[in-house]
Amino acid sequence: MLPPAMAYRRRTPIGTFTVARGGMRAGDRVSGDGGRGGVTPPSVELTVVAPTFNEIGNVERLHRGLARVLSGVRWEVIFVDDDSPDGTADAVRRLAQAHPNVRCLQRIGRRGLSSACVEGALASAARYVAVLDADLQHDETLLPAMLDALRAGEADVVIGSRYVEGGAAGGWNPRRAWISAGATRLARMLTGNRVADPLSGFFMAPAAVWRERAPRLSVLGFKILLDLLLTPPYRDLRTKELPYAFRPREHGRSKLGKAVAWDFLLLLADKKIGRWVPARFVSFCLIGLSGVCVHMAVLGAGWWLGLTFPVSQTAAAGVAMTSNFLLNNALTYRDRTLTGWRVAAGWTTFCLAGAVGMAGNVGTAYWLRQAEYGWTFSALAGVLIGTVWNYSTTSRVTWRA
Repeated sequence: MLPPAMAYRRRTPIGTFTVARGGMRAGDRVSGDGGRGGVTPPSVELTVVAPTFNEIGNVERLHRGLARVLSGVRWEVIFVDDDSPDGTADAVRRLAQAHPNVRCLQRIGRRGLSSACVEGALASAARYVAVLDADLQHDETLLPAMLDALRAGEADVVIGSRYVEGGAAGGWNPRRAWISAGATRLARMLTGNRVADPLSGFFMAPAAVWRERAPRLSVLGFKILLDLLLTPPYRDLRTKELPYAFRPREHGRSKLGKAVAWDFLLLLADKKIGRWVPARFVSFCLIGLSGVCVHMAVLGAGWWLGLTFPVSQTAAAGVAMTSNFLLNNALTYRDRTLTGWRVAAGWTTFCLAGAVGMAGNVGTAYWLRQAEYGWTFSALAGVLIGTVWNYSTTSRVTWRA
């Protein structure tokens, strides 16, 4: 027989609960109304996912802003940190000691804003999930209106938009404004022009939408909304856009750069041809073509310097191999970028895989030529075999997930 239960009350950010101390009797339940109605505790209704990288100065300010605008909502915030060297994850943990509705999801050995959003969304048990940047450029005061629209069933995804009436893109320099406008036009073409701001990083959707589409998301780059909209099942998600003014950055620096632009192009490629050819393989092949140019340039430099052909060819092969490795590390596998001593180990495995791939290339081409196939067909078949080998091997050994 269980000992008599002694009740005490505990106050939390989502309500005051009566729980049992010293044991519970059969049929006892946790109450969310001080024990008067026997109601189970209310669950969290909204999870806000905020990806972070070197955002230590923004964590507490973002939480204060969320607490101010979501005072009547049962909410939590999940900071998904990609192992920031500035100690952002530790700052989140300190904040969580004082605020139980703060959670830290620290990722080791992988990067990427889109994948961070997906992991945060799937870690939530809330009914709705919102995504916003931790750099304070998104207007958190829009969150209650987004939530109301979803509660009312007005849309499947509610988007904070810079490009509808009343919205603004902020004080961007002409170059960034031109790049953003061009990328937005391209993305709108893919979505059938039904969304004015398909590249927005500020939106809210039911958790069911995330769970339904997560297995097929590309999670390449940082445009998770576009990824979500273009991912099967091919049921058009009803969208609603609410205007907001994009704020200027106060702390840290923008993550936008050439690598991010490459990620965006890979995302578009994956959505168009990903069901047949992986976007990473396309990137790997394009970088391989650049390696051919590097090889020929070094070979020509060796000839100009008066070096013998074997010396020039060896130097060209080594430089091209290194160039391919560094570019793939920075672009194709940016979410798994090797750093520190792992760069040397990765370069070694990359070169070994390349050597085996070269043997496969030459062996396949020679065998087909002996079978009286044409030179062109034999050579291209050898190149294909070598490329597929190099990609599949390095993706599993050099840049293993």
